[in-house]
Amino acid sequence: MGGCCIYSGNYLIPPHDEKLTEYKVTMKAIEWLNDRVRIIDQALLPLEEKYIELKDYLSVARAIKDMNVRGAPAIGVAAAFGIALGVKDNKTSDYSKFLVEFNKVADTMAATRPTAVNLFKTVDRMKKLAATIEDVPQLKKLLVDEAIKIHMEEIESTLKISRFGSELIKDGFAILTHCNAGPLATAGYGTALGIMIYAHEHGKKISVFADETRPRCQGAKLTVWELQQANVPVKLITDNMAGYLMHSGKVNCVIVGADRIARNGDTANKIGTYSVAVLAKENNIPFYVAAPTSTIDTSIATGDEIIIEERNAEEVTHINGVRIASEGTEVINPAFDVTPHRYITAIITEKGIIRKPYKEGFGI
Repeated sequence: MGGCCIYSGNYLIPPHDEKLTEYKVTMKAIEWLNDRVRIIDQALLPLEEKYIELKDYLSVARAIKDMNVRGAPAIGVAAAFGIALGVKDNKTSDYSKFLVEFNKVADTMAATRPTAVNLFKTVDRMKKLAATIEDVPQLKKLLVDEAIKIHMEEIESTLKISRFGSELIKDGFAILTHCNAGPLATAGYGTALGIMIYAHEHGKKISVFADETRPRCQGAKLTVWELQQANVPVKLITDNMAGYLMHSGKVNCVIVGADRIARNGDTANKIGTYSVAVLAKENNIPFYVAAPTSTIDTSIATGDEIIIEERNAEEVTHINGVRIASEGTEVINPAFDVTPHRYITAIITEKGIIRKPYKEGFGI
């Protein structure tokens, strides 16, 4: 599939060689508005649908750190737009001075969150471009254009992932998913959820079990809401119900997203994904990871090298600001875990469905 998808209202228009169909996107999770970035505040969903306009790079950095925008591809896109805002606010015409300020902006973006590789690839890509030309006015335009291009690439890749992944879904399938990997997390059509939405829109009768995904409950707050917006039948379950449903024969496959994938196929995703993968293996259920190739980190050999973000204890001791644990309770709160590649049936990318050995499939 060639070309690039474009926005038209709330729809994604696929490239010209795809069927002339409009694929509905439930919402625009992030938009570039030339002098600002508009995001839907994911921290308020599903009870409140509020859009925030971010007018400088520090606001974008805070939105990433505070998880107003989240999901590996969406973080990468947000960082690109944050850098673009920083570029537009840089008033100097001297290349050396411009580069100092530019690097400050880029490094601020890189420091927001440590696990999602898309963030660092975006920063590196923008830095490499900044080193190619010393004509500041031209460079500023090129950097803004590059940020928009990064967003368009994610849109196109998620549509391809959804199309490829839907080939694995049979009519009548019940799919279990963990965390959130829809338009909100990808700034496009969606990865794991995109596959489900695509299959549903193309006439397959499917249903979804969505893990609540403690401690921030992205499954309960975001996944269920997105699937409801797309009219995909979905039922919410607590994380510890997944094994019961699998053992009862009620789950046909598992599909999750990814924040970073090592060369051997080990995959970092939201905490609890590893447990779901082990349960799927025990019950002979296919476990699929859906992610763009921008999520593959070719610099690391295995998942042991992935830095796992440790987040605030209040995410565990509180729910929506209400304390549920006694004062002084000690907490560990890793935001991600790593699923070894042996538990993964296939990795679905925009280039196709990749099976073991993953290193060869990645073309590394």
